[in-house]
Amino acid sequence: MPDKKKIAIIGGDGIGPEVTREATRLLEQYETRGLPIQLWQLDLGAERFLRDGTTMPKEIFVAIQRECSAVLLGALGDPRVPSMEHARDILFGLRFGLDLYANIRPVKALGDRVVPLKGRGKKDVDFVVFRENTEGVYVGVGGQVKRGTPDEIAINEDVNTRKGVERIIRAAFEFAQASGRKRVHMADKSNAMRHAHELWLRVFDEVRREYPDLQASHVYIDALCLYMVQDPSQFDVVVTNNLFGDIVTDLGAAFQGGLGMAASANVHPAVPGRVGLFEPVHGSAPPLAGKNVANPFAALLTVGMLLSHLGWPEEDARIEAAVADALEAGKCTADVGGSLSTDAAGAAVRERLFSS
Repeated sequence: MPDKKKIAIIGGDGIGPEVTREATRLLEQYETRGLPIQLWQLDLGAERFLRDGTTMPKEIFVAIQRECSAVLLGALGDPRVPSMEHARDILFGLRFGLDLYANIRPVKALGDRVVPLKGRGKKDVDFVVFRENTEGVYVGVGGQVKRGTPDEIAINEDVNTRKGVERIIRAAFEFAQASGRKRVHMADKSNAMRHAHELWLRVFDEVRREYPDLQASHVYIDALCLYMVQDPSQFDVVVTNNLFGDIVTDLGAAFQGGLGMAASANVHPAVPGRVGLFEPVHGSAPPLAGKNVANPFAALLTVGMLLSHLGWPEEDARIEAAVADALEAGKCTADVGGSLSTDAAGAAVRERLFSS
């Protein structure tokens, strides 16, 4: 029996625990059937923070770094914690602390009826966004002066380094080449952000020359949003910065049937075997919490990405196929045209995976 791969599970806030429960049930079935994994449930999130002030203990972070192969994270955010202190420490603590510089978000429709674009179907929606994950405006460089007065000044800096830009661009090209995709688009705003984003433009031009078999195109971010809506089929791989990647992937999620269908991975592609962080991209949706109506499919598809990261890409494909089949059969939640509860939709996918 090979060594078991340890997976830390953080349920999160709002609907996070509900969809993560379905993802955990899926992993438990894999574990029961002999997949060498070990699940580690962590009591972190808003409830823990409100109870004793804990966000991300150093000893837990160190244990994740040393012992785990992956982290499965539910959505974070609770109106009872307006500062979002716990969410910042958990999510950004893992992303930045583990240097998970590539946020990978597949934009793939699994059914024709969920694509809201006229004349388009699932064959037109299949691309992957590589979002830089440890720089940009999310590093928190900036401040406020004269807060609460008419003269208040608020500044956030967009931080871009040569190392950070080059490695995410290179990761996008490497993925395109390895997966058989033909086109890589890089999106920036170098016509307006002349210094910070000129670096992106220059590095992209340098790296693209190392991949002559791939079509490499530059597009401004506002134009990218337009082109995505007009014809998403023209894209294979898109690479962009932290803020823009956050925005365009939510736009892309609309082509998939909504945020309840969108999975993501946070990884360090340059170091195989490093722990990765996997999360559905939807928010915690506090008004839906506890009602058993949230779509678990994004969480289940995220498990697929996690298992692929751990060395079982065939299970990623099987999970995707099972979700697509459940979606086609209407065995899904209301947001994608069904009438099932969260747990019933999760069960429908697991039945398709393990019924034989």
